[in-house]
Amino acid sequence: MTSLAKVPVTVITGFLGAGKTTLIRHLLEKSAGRRLALIVNEFGDVGVDGEILRACGIASCPDENIVELANGCLCCTVADDFIPAIEALLARTPRPDHIIVETSGLALPKPLVKAFDWPAIRAKLTVDGVVAVVDAAAVAAGRFADDPEKLLAQRAADASADHDNPLEEVYEDQLLCADLIVLNKADLLSESEIGTVRGDVQAVVPRAVKIVTTSEGRLDPAILLGLEAAAEDDLAARPSHHDMEEGHDHDDFDSFVLDVPALDDPAKFVERLKQVAEEHDVLRMKGFLEVRGKPMRLLVQGVGTRFRQQFDKPWLTGANRQGRLVVIGEKGLDQAAIAAALAA
Repeated sequence: MTSLAKVPVTVITGFLGAGKTTLIRHLLEKSAGRRLALIVNEFGDVGVDGEILRACGIASCPDENIVELANGCLCCTVADDFIPAIEALLARTPRPDHIIVETSGLALPKPLVKAFDWPAIRAKLTVDGVVAVVDAAAVAAGRFADDPEKLLAQRAADASADHDNPLEEVYEDQLLCADLIVLNKADLLSESEIGTVRGDVQAVVPRAVKIVTTSEGRLDPAILLGLEAAAEDDLAARPSHHDMEEGHDHDDFDSFVLDVPALDDPAKFVERLKQVAEEHDVLRMKGFLEVRGKPMRLLVQGVGTRFRQQFDKPWLTGANRQGRLVVIGEKGLDQAAIAAALAA
């Protein structure tokens, strides 16, 4: 690559818990010598995804090439956060061969792609492709569809009220901007269910977009990189529910962090998390927890009531072992009740 060549950027988007970080980790492991750099954006205050990726220890993407932007959303903070992060990566020697941007699960990708049309960026970078990762099991379960009973109740209470579904809008905006759609977690579904999900996704996207199916984000990098979409030149073909808005915020969603004391029985605690997620309709929980007597930190991740946990790496010497859990849900999430339930 000459010094004048544009550096390709792949934007990886997808709703909370779709499996973006797992897909990126697999991509790093199979990068075949490419010098990669990452920008990881999270909606909550605790940077879980960046920590997971740093734990990879992969030479092609050293820690200094991983930039973490927490407590915000790149689609809202392009000028303040994204541009400086990109400039810092491009100033590195050697320069990255390819930059991966992992958006937060609540981000709209189109405003981010628009930023690549800014003269200062256009001369240096191009959007090689927008990859939308889909939690196929969540789609099959109707997570992004309207609840008919809830909708009827809203209309009965106020027939003139405008109806919107913020989950559906974010999910559809991510699909509508994509050059490649990855149906992840296919191992949780039957072949017929996967076919139904594929049909549902195709019904949302008005243009021909390749759809691939996988589990645990395991895809050959050749499928994800080198799409040469130049998405910044193709914005008109990527409609959004928010095209007519001046800006975009996340007033429909809440996020908070809970400190969690050291655990004696992590399995029992995870069962309690499942119960809380169901009772309060929590969208996402994730964090690192301390298990008493264990030298390694416990990574816990939940999507709705589906949870998984694993010891991912030892606590650093001298590190604060305080367990912290990010909780994300729709507006009105009862933080006090959730905290009390988990402290019981």
